Amino acid sequence: MQHPSQLRLAMDQINVVVGDVDGNLQKILEWMDRAHDVDADIVTFPELALTGYPPEDLLLKPQFIDANLAALDKIIGRTREITAVIGFVDRKDDIFNAAAIAQNGKLVTTYHKMYLPNYGVFDEFRYFQPGRQCPVLRINRATIGVSICEDIWYPDGPVFLQALSGGAEVIINISSSPYHAGKGRWRERMLATRAADNVVIVVYNNLVGAQDELVFDGDSLVFDENGDLVARGKQFEEDLIVVDLDVESVFRKRLHDPRRRQQIRGQTGEFPIFEIKTVRRENKEFTRLTPNLLPPLPEDAEIYQALVVGTRDYVVKNGFKKVVLGLSGGIDSALTACIAADALGSENVIGVLMPSEFSSRGSIEDSQQLGKNLGIELLTIPITDVYHAFKTALKAGFKGAKADVTEENLQARIRGTYLMALSNKFGWLVLSTGNKSEVSTGYCTLYGDMAGGFAVLKDVMKTTVFRLAEYCNRLAGSERIPRVIIEKPPSAELRPNQLDTDSLPPYEILDPILKAYVEEDRSFSEIVGMGFDEKLVRRVIYMVDSNEYKRRQAAPGVKITPRAFGRDRRMPITNRFR
Repeated sequence: MQHPSQLRLAMDQINVVVGDVDGNLQKILEWMDRAHDVDADIVTFPELALTGYPPEDLLLKPQFIDANLAALDKIIGRTREITAVIGFVDRKDDIFNAAAIAQNGKLVTTYHKMYLPNYGVFDEFRYFQPGRQCPVLRINRATIGVSICEDIWYPDGPVFLQALSGGAEVIINISSSPYHAGKGRWRERMLATRAADNVVIVVYNNLVGAQDELVFDGDSLVFDENGDLVARGKQFEEDLIVVDLDVESVFRKRLHDPRRRQQIRGQTGEFPIFEIKTVRRENKEFTRLTPNLLPPLPEDAEIYQALVVGTRDYVVKNGFKKVVLGLSGGIDSALTACIAADALGSENVIGVLMPSEFSSRGSIEDSQQLGKNLGIELLTIPITDVYHAFKTALKAGFKGAKADVTEENLQARIRGTYLMALSNKFGWLVLSTGNKSEVSTGYCTLYGDMAGGFAVLKDVMKTTVFRLAEYCNRLAGSERIPRVIIEKPPSAELRPNQLDTDSLPPYEILDPILKAYVEEDRSFSEIVGMGFDEKLVRRVIYMVDSNEYKRRQAAPGVKITPRAFGRDRRMPITNRFR
């Protein structure tokens, strides 16, 4: 039989769609039934699970708010004996990022998010009013505090107040925390610290899936009162994480911890306490579960899965069935094709070879081998005749001007036109294949290789592209990406014997400079102080600054770094600061 201070908690780590209130409602009800079937006392869902995250300017539509409230009423009516914590948008005198706590067909109380992030990809002050109260729940002999995402990042925030003044022994934090490489380890350390400092069990339920450029990695976590990890959900997959919480152990630890007695002195204010009694398992035999404690993915695997999920959800959630991309024989298009095949299935990926008079035989053969290895459909549509027709048509207009990068860009734009024509004809989404190193420096052609609906590698530096290509092959246990593609010197093949290093520094030098300037906002003098050549740094910074107009017109792409172009790094196009 279950001890009164033991609670079975189920975290529903689900993938929802922004704006699909009815679809999200059905998914929440299905997963709530799954939690009921495993005899959970409490079931939790991610932040704004009903609306999807982030809903952005949908929040300015009153009818959208009302639709989410009507859906919440249906969920509340289905709670039966289980207590549910559901992320939604509340409407009072203003709107709030909120968590509803419901049981037995009734709304018990609502928590409003207190700390609204307004940095990086976040813009919550644009929409929400911050909350002002920290209610706690008493379920049998357990006291529980609920908070939302950003609230738990502040040491003296709602978690501290609920644990100290409210007496909460369990903190449930529902979250929609976007992924970037390395964030999971940072987040894990923070949550462990909150648990140990406040002598509470921390339950962290994160969203999974992708929305536009953002990927949510799941990786939901439970820490005990010592700050030890006791359960971890899957990364980049939906998951039901079921944990038996021993609240009595929190009380025992607090008896031996005099810090709380000192901290609580001088604390004032009443915390609303809402009593909830669970009755559904009083007469059942109780067998304590051993929760899953999955190891975290290595960094390359983590980044690769983020790109796969970001690509899959962007394509599928926007109603596309297939994608098309140009295959040049280079590593960027090869990796993009590999990610697309893993995201959508090989049968839904079309690779197009568009050789010119400058294309090497090796590049054509390498692309054909790649297509065979991946099992994708290949089309070959040469551009040579069209390229010469363009040059003939422009001959009078170009009279007296020498051939230069214009003729190179013509080839890229012909290829972009071919791909967009295939997209129009068959409804395929075009994937552009440029990487962050190229996009940063403007080493890309507007309306050419930048053409497309989604840029898979937009936030992936070239040196990381090489690492991920190697990982792609290790994952398959074979050369999905032919070794010759990985090892050949990068080239756009738009003129005879062209190499990327004709226009750019070697990527192993360029990428650290770009990371320092673009992602870390280091100054010219700081970057030179890192040991890089002064003239080179000046040149790279100039390329970055002068190509903002190109980036503003680029397709969206998966965010995998702390500072991605677009949602993160927002620089003015017209800008004379140097």
